[in-house]
Amino acid sequence: MKKIKFVLINKKIGKFNKIVKVAADKSLSLRALMLGSQCIGVSKIKNLLESEDVLNCLKALRTLGVKIVKDNNIYLVYGNGLNSFRSKKKLTKIFVGNSGTTARLLSGLLSTQPGKYYLHGDESMNKRDMSRIIEPLEKIGCFFYPKNKTTLPLIIEGTSMPLAQKHIEKKGSAQIKSSILFSALSTPGVTTIEEKKISRNHTEIFLNKISADIKIKKLKKGNLISLKGQKNLNSFNYFVGSDPSSAAFLIALTLLTPGAKLTIHNVICNATRIKYIKILKKMNAKIKIKNLKKDSNSGELLGSVITYSSSLKPINISKDIGTVIDELPILFVIASLTKGISKFKSISELAHKESSRAVEMKKILIQAGIKCKNTKDSMTIYGTDKINTINKLILVKTKGDHRISMSSVIFSLATGIQTKIRNFETDTSFPGFISLIKNLGAKIEIKKN
Repeated sequence: MKKIKFVLINKKIGKFNKIVKVAADKSLSLRALMLGSQCIGVSKIKNLLESEDVLNCLKALRTLGVKIVKDNNIYLVYGNGLNSFRSKKKLTKIFVGNSGTTARLLSGLLSTQPGKYYLHGDESMNKRDMSRIIEPLEKIGCFFYPKNKTTLPLIIEGTSMPLAQKHIEKKGSAQIKSSILFSALSTPGVTTIEEKKISRNHTEIFLNKISADIKIKKLKKGNLISLKGQKNLNSFNYFVGSDPSSAAFLIALTLLTPGAKLTIHNVICNATRIKYIKILKKMNAKIKIKNLKKDSNSGELLGSVITYSSSLKPINISKDIGTVIDELPILFVIASLTKGISKFKSISELAHKESSRAVEMKKILIQAGIKCKNTKDSMTIYGTDKINTINKLILVKTKGDHRISMSSVIFSLATGIQTKIRNFETDTSFPGFISLIKNLGAKIEIKKN
């Protein structure tokens, strides 16, 4: 399949009033596949996201001997229980593509699986920090080679005698927390995680659904999570709701387009995933969540998100950044087109994504004439509601980062500034992004290799 060389936008989008379906959630799709591999029996997954990241995870599990088939748009995962990965090779090679979630969570499962496993990713993934999960997983008894290397490719040597440990999670990273919990599933005794900064809790909800022995105690600051390992897990039926992080881009475009209205059904409304909606409401955004209900097949809250064009005000954000880490680039776009000074603090986690996202967004905003300052841990944006588009051209070199790609599109469509986006990429998380945006009335030129 031909890759997109660049995307060109020359025109501001007009008002729209649409009902759309957003792609399924990537985080839950990945967890459903991996946890299905550890259950006993056949797990059935409906509405699995068929993005590059998820399909690479599926291939990785098949490499480890897990039978996964698709039947009438339902994915069947044939699980054989904990530590049931199989390989005939002394060193099993596993490709994770661009997915940090797959790399880090799968490492948790492999850490208690005797054998050696060679993990490698694409060019972007091979630059991202793995030390954040190496340290806690080596505590339980596995090994990573070469020693002191903190990026992929890496070899994981799993242990047959893992030791339950007490962990402290200070970064607000759901990937670190989930990696530890995945390793704890096969570890005798009780593993505890003191979660200092709250992050997404999909893994905890999922583990509770499949009857893992997990307990969560609220602390004055954060949570204490405990999991008793070596309990057999039940196979499950699962429905993957629409990705709120993908919805965020369409919500932003609606807010910034005069006269626009957008309705998105079956959006995951987990409290740790819609913090950005609460932030937008503080900015005076007209957003409603209706038909809120707990889905019996996932344990997750689903709802309809209805958004209207809005006159916004600036915002200061410093708390619970871990719950909006994927939405920060598009929040930067909204802040840049909102008159006044918006400040974002405690954002250092952005540097550990597909690119250093605060730095990349600053490059884009400065080309549009928007003043912004960033440090390692903060971003200050001097927003304006009056953009001069004359003789302006924004050139975006995304390095293949899907959220920078999508944020650039939204910024261009909201302002009308001519924008050329190289190495455009959304297939890792939102394959239908371009066609959906075109359905709203956007004029986008695509050049493929």
